[in-house]
Amino acid sequence: MPMPLTLNTSNRPYVGRFAPSPSGALHFGSLIAALGSYLRARSLGGQWLIRIEDIDPPREIKGAADDILRTLEAYGLEWDGAVLYQSQRTEAYQAQIDSLLAQNKAYFCQCSRKQIQAMGGIYDGRCHRLLQAHTFGAVRIVNTAQVQEFDDNLMGHICVDTPFAAEDFIIKRSDGLYAYQLAVVLDDAYQGITEVVRGCDLIEASCRQLSLYQTFGLTAPEWLHLPLACLTPGFKLSKQNHAQAIDKQHPQASLNAALAFLGQRRVEQHACAAKMLEQAVDQFQLSTIPQQSEILIEP
Repeated sequence: MPMPLTLNTSNRPYVGRFAPSPSGALHFGSLIAALGSYLRARSLGGQWLIRIEDIDPPREIKGAADDILRTLEAYGLEWDGAVLYQSQRTEAYQAQIDSLLAQNKAYFCQCSRKQIQAMGGIYDGRCHRLLQAHTFGAVRIVNTAQVQEFDDNLMGHICVDTPFAAEDFIIKRSDGLYAYQLAVVLDDAYQGITEVVRGCDLIEASCRQLSLYQTFGLTAPEWLHLPLACLTPGFKLSKQNHAQAIDKQHPQASLNAALAFLGQRRVEQHACAAKMLEQAVDQFQLSTIPQQSEILIEP
């Protein structure tokens, strides 16, 4: 069994981030991720960066990226430096893929979803074993690292199923779009992210990302996964299920609701959201965030 990956970012200045996709307006679940990552970064005297993950055009909505930034501003969530757009980073993604293919650390796969379902839902690596390799299709990493365990700064020790951790997963899709796992690792490394704060829906994906860090020889960040806001068990608030956009005109109530969700004390109502955040940063305590993957909320 592969050993857990041990992380050490203690000697690096703290850099956090919020990385939404422009597939719709920010909703309460998005606010929790943004606020949680912001409070963590500011409470440690660190930087907080914004990255727009716009490499999946079929899912993107025109104007959503600008709307997300205006919403963050309305909530007093001021970021450091320039916004990074993933669509401007595709050359770096392709260069990494070309290097992997040249080193036989990645390969083309033409298996369909139906075929993978017939394999039990986990890809069995058959295209890598072909005597004559494919020259087009999706690109899969040769997953020699197979990281299965890591320590989360809120949720504790995490261990995922061995078949999931061992799979040669996709890093470039058959439609030519770059996979999230590849882009997020290269961008977090590029931006010097020391801790990734995000929702628990991505906790298993962290193992695949840690496998890429190890394969690429990059310094991995630490991890902190926040509870998900759910209407019913297993049904999280998301853009895909048409979660209601948060109010840009009157952010105060939503800010206090998000703080309460994160186990933080409410702050005094103020016309300026940034003033409310100053108090929230001063009284932020990681230890009071609920250590659970989901929290039910009222619709």
